[in-house]
Amino acid sequence: MSVTAAVRRSGDVSIIDFAGKITRGDASGIVRDTIRDVVNSGGRQILVNLREVTYIDSAGVGELAGAYVTLSKMSGVVKLLHPQSKVQDLLQITKLYAVLVAFDDEDTALRSFAAASS
Repeated sequence: MSVTAAVRRSGDVSIIDFAGKITRGDASGIVRDTIRDVVNSGGRQILVNLREVTYIDSAGVGELAGAYVTLSKMSGVVKLLHPQSKVQDLLQITKLYAVLVAFDDEDTALRSFAAASS
């Protein structure tokens, strides 16, 4: 199964729900294109929901890191929701856990955007 993406909004936050396997090739391209579409439509606060992601490789983590860099340059922010153990492991190995903040609760994650902007 490849990856699927659905975008929803909660206030100023765009929540992207990914499901499936995020791997090199088409799947990581879907991640990149979905985030780019949100940014191009004015989204600057993005919460990436990984609850239904069954696998992610370094290319997928690279896309998340790229989103962080892109949004940082635009005074935006990307955060993660429900990262699975594989994602957490890759974030630790690459030291990206310091910039890609992760949450296990959607309400807490959404409140963190409001707290950061006040």
